[in-house]
Amino acid sequence: MADQPTYYLTTPIYYVNDVPHIGHAYTTLASDVLARFKRLDGYDVLFLTGTDEHGQKVEKSAAAAGVDPQQFCDQVSERFRDLAAKMNFSNDQFVRTTEARHKTAVQHLWGILEDKGWIYQASYAGWYSVRDEAYYSESELQDDGQGGKLAPTGAPVEWVEEPSYFFKLSAFQDKLLALYDGQPDFVMPKSRLNEVRSFVAGGLEDLSISRTSFRWGVPVPGNHDHVMYVWIDALTNYLTATGYPDTPPSDGYWPADVHMIGKDILRFHAVYWPAFLMAADLPLPKRVFAHGWWTNEGQKISKSLGNVIDPFDLVDTYGLDQVRYFLLREVPFGNDGDFSKAALLSRCNADLANDLGNLAQRSLSMIFKNCGGAVPEPGELTADDEAILAGAAAALDAVRGHMDQQAFHRALDTIWRVIGDANAYFAAQEPWALKKTDPERMNTVLFVTAECLRRFATLIQPFMPQSAEALGAVLANPSLAFSDIAELGMTPGTPIDKPTPIFPRLEVEDAA
Repeated sequence: MADQPTYYLTTPIYYVNDVPHIGHAYTTLASDVLARFKRLDGYDVLFLTGTDEHGQKVEKSAAAAGVDPQQFCDQVSERFRDLAAKMNFSNDQFVRTTEARHKTAVQHLWGILEDKGWIYQASYAGWYSVRDEAYYSESELQDDGQGGKLAPTGAPVEWVEEPSYFFKLSAFQDKLLALYDGQPDFVMPKSRLNEVRSFVAGGLEDLSISRTSFRWGVPVPGNHDHVMYVWIDALTNYLTATGYPDTPPSDGYWPADVHMIGKDILRFHAVYWPAFLMAADLPLPKRVFAHGWWTNEGQKISKSLGNVIDPFDLVDTYGLDQVRYFLLREVPFGNDGDFSKAALLSRCNADLANDLGNLAQRSLSMIFKNCGGAVPEPGELTADDEAILAGAAAALDAVRGHMDQQAFHRALDTIWRVIGDANAYFAAQEPWALKKTDPERMNTVLFVTAECLRRFATLIQPFMPQSAEALGAVLANPSLAFSDIAELGMTPGTPIDKPTPIFPRLEVEDAA
């Protein structure tokens, strides 16, 4: 680790009251792609995901299922591990808040906050949403039309009165505003920063951080009548994975480079979490990126409508890398997006089957048939040859810049523009005609095209690792290292296998 820069990114830890859906897959996919890119770019990466297993909602869900809370958590948490395997996620750790190491970390942090005078005991009376595990002020609520109240998320709320420990959140209003002003990329995209800043500027109240009305949680040190409020418990997982408190933050991966989250939990990560860390004199994460939500064929996704998108079914129907590509290419990352079968079919057939897949199949089939089944020996490279190779190599710097802004859609757009250039080059050079008129030039064009394909395989690795590996294998396993992208990696005379389509076309019946 000493010889490499570190890069630490996290997903939220997912709440175990239900099974994984497309939102969970989307957040972790974005993190996986970024982690893979950074590893390829020379970083020592820690990529964390996991499950949030405490709280009243879990306790109630376990009771409804007729099992004890730990058994319930074990069953649902395993489903999230299954999702990671299904989607080919490369997380380095999977943290669970019921682990002993996490309880140690969160109780240690609580002790620091208490010793520094940021925690006091009083009574709480206010509106609470079990579904959101969140407290809301009266001004944030809306009527449900039946005499009740709803949270801004649409979740029902109930009036709660009980003894509680409080964190002095109100003392951090000015410090948080100074953070947002001094580090405008702390929250991205910018619209989310504006949302958070407006909330904090409106005034902060002290935060209730313990409960006595249920038992399923981490006990408060020194007072086991209280369990910790789920968010101080859950957020601390990001420290747990770094070895905290045994490993000082300065000696490991902390602070996190990116907390990747959905926009529904922005307040907890961009207000409460930095305030806790400031209070404990710990370094702050560098960025919180809050992406948007998916709808399904124009409708809001909900269990009541029966239109929840199962990522396991998506992969089984369309293919793993096709789903990975579509989710990050179709919608600007950070915006809301609409999932539709027609859009997925169109995107995958146009970009994957036609643009990249067809270029690979046509050019490599020509090599196999006309060059003795081996990489041809090129002649002198022309300006056109040099230009197309340079463009494929130069794309890496542009992609790197987009990845550092979590602009995955822009990174893919950059890659597909150079793939488009390569298709135009192949069509303009007409190697099928050169076979009769200038076989040496045909060999050069086919060599250059194969070299472009190697560079494309290098660039798509973080997004579609299986497909990149398959393309590399067809090219006789040349180097797909970022450091070699500007070098000629294809070796003339190397035998290649007869190519088979890397991205078969998806048909309408595949979506049935």
